Amino acid sequence: MGKKAKAPEKPSAAWQGTYGDMITLMLCFFVMLYNPSEVDVTQLATITQSLQMNETESVSGGLSLSAGRLSDLGNNINSLPSLEKGKSLGLAKKKAVSLFAPDVKSNKITITSDERGLIITLLSDNFFDEGSAELNIDESRETLLRLSEFFNSPEVADKRYRIEGHTDSTPVDSKSIFPSNWELSATRAVNVLHYLAEYGVRENSFSVAGYADTRPKFSNDTAESRAYNRRVDIIILDEGHF
Repeated sequence: MGKKAKAPEKPSAAWQGTYGDMITLMLCFFVMLYNPSEVDVTQLATITQSLQMNETESVSGGLSLSAGRLSDLGNNINSLPSLEKGKSLGLAKKKAVSLFAPDVKSNKITITSDERGLIITLLSDNFFDEGSAELNIDESRETLLRLSEFFNSPEVADKRYRIEGHTDSTPVDSKSIFPSNWELSATRAVNVLHYLAEYGVRENSFSVAGYADTRPKFSNDTAESRAYNRRVDIIILDEGHF
């Protein structure tokens, strides 16, 4: 009898490890390229609305891609002014985050947003002595120059702004020139505007307000929370809050 034919060896699977590593590296590469701040909010809203419509109606996925009512709906969504405003404020926030990176890093300002618009908060103790409305200009000049550059930039050229002064709950000193925290908070807001106007901002685009201690961000139970409540907020207003 002849010898049995030798069974072929199983092919090596070593290549799978290299292939898997390559796919993982490509995934990491494209994740690094992805910048969520550059997402087109109008396109995102259109996609979201289309998905919601598909969930509530018995329309197949294939049909939802064809031109028709959903296509018209997308066009309507694209034209909504609220989305354009949101996109505009998004560009303004991106500009602010980039421009004020040194001030945020040194804990001089914070950048947030709410229903009123984009908020640039000047942490008061970096700009004013406690109980005073006089700006520490040597300490704050660079930040104020960056603020004036921001307010003159194309991203916020057609906006309006409000400067709000706030204090903690500590009453003013009996020897203070201010009768109460109301006058102190309002004067701080006005003085910030005066300096910005000297650096070239459009003064008639601003309004000012003083809120004393009526709108705290934190409780006034500790020295640290009181320091955060002593602040000046500069708000790039949404059109609904002009």
